[in-house]
Amino acid sequence: MKSIGRMLSFIKPYKKKAILAMVFLLGVVIADLLIPRLTQRVIDEGINQQNMQVIIISSLMMFGVAILGALFSIGNTLLSVRVAMNTSADVRSAIVHKVQTYSFGNLDRIQTGQLLVRTTSDVNQIHSIILMSLRLLTRAPLWVVGSVVMLIITSTQLAKLMLIMFPLVIVIIWVILAKARPLFLAVQKKLDRLNQVLLENLSGVRVVKAFVREEFENKRFDRANRGLVEKNLRVMQIIAIVMPTMILLVNLGVLGVIWYGGNLTVTGDLTTGQIVAAVNYMIFSLFPLMMLGGMIGPISAADASAERIWEVLDSAADVQNQPKAPDLSAIKGRVTFEDVCFSYKRACDELVLDGINLVAEPGQTVAILGVTGSGKSSLIHLIPRFYDVSTGRVTLDGIDIRDIPLSKLRTYVGVALQETVLFSGTIRDNIRYGFPDASDEEIVFVAQAAQAHEFITDFPDGYNTLIGQRGVNLSGGQKQRIAIARALLVRPKVLILDDSTSSVDVETEVKIETALEQLMADSTTFVIAQRISTVLNADKIILLDKGKIAAEGTHKQLMKSSPIYREIYESQLGNNNRGDSLDE
Repeated sequence: MKSIGRMLSFIKPYKKKAILAMVFLLGVVIADLLIPRLTQRVIDEGINQQNMQVIIISSLMMFGVAILGALFSIGNTLLSVRVAMNTSADVRSAIVHKVQTYSFGNLDRIQTGQLLVRTTSDVNQIHSIILMSLRLLTRAPLWVVGSVVMLIITSTQLAKLMLIMFPLVIVIIWVILAKARPLFLAVQKKLDRLNQVLLENLSGVRVVKAFVREEFENKRFDRANRGLVEKNLRVMQIIAIVMPTMILLVNLGVLGVIWYGGNLTVTGDLTTGQIVAAVNYMIFSLFPLMMLGGMIGPISAADASAERIWEVLDSAADVQNQPKAPDLSAIKGRVTFEDVCFSYKRACDELVLDGINLVAEPGQTVAILGVTGSGKSSLIHLIPRFYDVSTGRVTLDGIDIRDIPLSKLRTYVGVALQETVLFSGTIRDNIRYGFPDASDEEIVFVAQAAQAHEFITDFPDGYNTLIGQRGVNLSGGQKQRIAIARALLVRPKVLILDDSTSSVDVETEVKIETALEQLMADSTTFVIAQRISTVLNADKIILLDKGKIAAEGTHKQLMKSSPIYREIYESQLGNNNRGDSLDE
């Protein structure tokens, strides 16, 4: 229960409301405990002695106590809901804010589907347990303590029965709780898997239909769905035992009171009213434990969910920020890689990049070529510190980028990633995503440079055209050009284009290159390309092979010195195959 206990830190801002809710709950418990005492008075002093005045007064008092209990209960419910809703909202915000600090390495380990489950289903479990705690769980000990005290006052002999029942009930609850918790953790993992399959299925529905894989995907989802059902059934089989067992114990306790108390009544040691009151107090004392038994499921689920939430919140970003910045007032954009090695695993046993030494001067265009898995994207991801180098260093104008705060570093680096991601909103909002205060003139200027202005103005709403989810109403080339415009708008000193023109025709690509030569004349540009025609005019071409630089130079130099480069060139352009793609 340690994970749930840590969640109390999120309740602190609402401490006053939570305390007031518990005060109201105390009022509810006191009202509940007074009813049996008044019932005893009605029986012993009213009915048995045929005193109508006592019956009327006691009945009116019971009515008043019931009204007060109802009012206290309403106040408790309103405050409990408010605390639970605000706390769960804060937990969701904390998860999202934490994920925003993650580097790419963290996101590689915790997948999108898992984060969605933790932000929704797991947080809902926390919301439920907070609500139940303020309304029911804290009521249980108050009921137990109050009932024991009142039962002792009513009859010390009958109070002994309660003390015998307690250990038995608590042991049963503890055993079931210990078995249920790991099962609920397994249920949440199955839910992770289900959400991951569903997310892939829905986001890739067009690919599924294109390859006629509906039946395969249905079976894959059914397997994940059935796995979740089977885990849930195992949990419910354990939970199903709890309530009948608790009810049996309560009934045995009531039976013991009636049997033992009945004998005492026959001997004149107890009154009828005392037995009635004792039965009520026995139920009041054991009912909270029965209620706790019924809540074993939600408690176990909440503890498992809390553990998964803290796994996110306790994870430190792989790339740590540097608060003290050196003087960056005159950045020119010189990028150097000094004996850089990189591995996605923290242990450098599987190097993706090995011994990279590279210098990119301001104003230069550096093109990076290589087959799939050669390390092209990994190389350029090190520049804005999406990942940190394993050994060696990357510098910007001679300054180790690890010494530059991320917020500052990334204002100097503009990126159009390989996977084009657009957000719901207008085209204008997507272009100015990195520079919200940009003027319309600046937006149009970069859109023209990215060759996006023409197709944007062809839409009826122009730059105010709403983009569907993930840019579904745009072609691949249109999305890429908007992404390039977005990167250009921040006026970066270092521009990174990670295969960002792969869906653009050759003619448009040439126009983009011409515009970039003028716009980025004083900046450094890194280009990853599939088409070799894209990189012919680059100032420097880097050919990567198995994480190492296999060749470096201009197009003319490499045609003479690198057989690999020459083979690539001839496969694409040597036989009039202009525009064919290099397998990345």
